[in-house]
Amino acid sequence: MSNRKQKNVVRLALSYLMLIILAVCAVYPALWIILGSVRPGKSLYSKTLIPESFTLQHYSELFNSRIILFPQWYMNTLKIAVLSMLLGVALTLLTSYALSRFRFKNRQNFLSVLMVLGMFPGFMSMIAIFLLLKEWSLLDNPYALVLVYSCGAPLGLTLIAKGFFDTIPRSLDEAARIDGAGNFRIFAHIILPLSRPILTYLALLQFVGPWVDFIFARLILRSKENWTLAVGMWDMVASQQNSNFTVFAAGAVLIAVPITILFMIMQRFLVEGLTSGASKG
Repeated sequence: MSNRKQKNVVRLALSYLMLIILAVCAVYPALWIILGSVRPGKSLYSKTLIPESFTLQHYSELFNSRIILFPQWYMNTLKIAVLSMLLGVALTLLTSYALSRFRFKNRQNFLSVLMVLGMFPGFMSMIAIFLLLKEWSLLDNPYALVLVYSCGAPLGLTLIAKGFFDTIPRSLDEAARIDGAGNFRIFAHIILPLSRPILTYLALLQFVGPWVDFIFARLILRSKENWTLAVGMWDMVASQQNSNFTVFAAGAVLIAVPITILFMIMQRFLVEGLTSGASKG
């Protein structure tokens, strides 16, 4: 075997070894949580990965406990995530379409500002947002989270969506204008049907963000009935002296199920939308 073939074999073996290590690091914690959710007792610690016996008591406790308002938290989070997704995607699409198709004064400056603001994490604005919501009497209001999530979506996603719209030929717009179509009709009947990959990508990201967010939800929501899943699950462990980890694991599994299903169904469109949106700026 030549030296070149030996190097290729070694390189391929190292690549597979690295992939196996990464897969184990990704799968093992998730597997531990899943098996911990069906392990008897209240502790996640066990000498073996697979429990000696299985139980669904922890899942039952989530829905039957008077202290843990899991169904209420679940519906609160679902409502916030869906509304934030719809409003956030609409604002992002309209903003990115305008930046892609129209030419106006200070357009490049606006794009630069979007790029700079997108570099900073959202929690840096927590104090300012908290004070604004306090002045507007929106504290402890789930719709305040919808307002924050949806209005913040264009800051991080507009440039990606704009890059996708740039790949759609302008000749389609011009042909539609010759036929008498206006800007909104072109956007609704021509651009959107061609934008399914980026639309899926934006919808998934805008749904997952509010679904798992803890920082803003913990800051704004005060009453237990208005909590989201992240806040409720954190309190469930913190308020019970770290003794309810198996129930926490059961809740974590139920939280992950919808996201996992969505990513499995939409994976092809997700990757296509991300790569297409990043191809042009």
